[in-house]
Amino acid sequence: MRITLATHNEHKLSEFARLMPDYELVALPDRCDAPAEDGDSFAANALIKARAGASISAGPTIADDSGICVESLAGAPGIMSARWAGEQCDDAANLRMLIDRTQPGDRLEYVCAIAYCDPQSGAEKVVEASCVGRRAAAPRGSGGFGYDPAFEPLELPGRTIAELSSAEKDRISHRGNAVRALDDWLRGR
Repeated sequence: MRITLATHNEHKLSEFARLMPDYELVALPDRCDAPAEDGDSFAANALIKARAGASISAGPTIADDSGICVESLAGAPGIMSARWAGEQCDDAANLRMLIDRTQPGDRLEYVCAIAYCDPQSGAEKVVEASCVGRRAAAPRGSGGFGYDPAFEPLELPGRTIAELSSAEKDRISHRGNAVRALDDWLRGR
């Protein structure tokens, strides 16, 4: 099955390709503008992106919205995770902000919502999953991206997501869990 992934993020594209080997994933053309992510939840933003992508691709399209929620910050940055340090910020600036505003051991939760839209059948589905962890004493590791160097998953304590192999990350990550839920739904249709 061919599915368009509504993203221009190369990290996400490679991660989704690894997680969905039974599907032919294609990205939206670079010339496509991303829609405004003005939803009030990960699920709402994923659906906005999937619908916009489906209108361009004219076929089955998926999009995700994901981020980190910090218990001691009342769930922030949440849906603002990619832009927490400002609209033009990068992963390094966001990670510095997390380190500056939290303490080692603070509870963290990665959340991922994936939306599926098929403009031909009208089918839509949103799945959501998470991965719970703690803030590391200091960023460690060179794998992953975003907040991964500061996130120690409870399922594999003592290492950050950035220190895990791709297979380990895929097994426990919020995105891996959400993709498996989506795959179950797609196979059951």
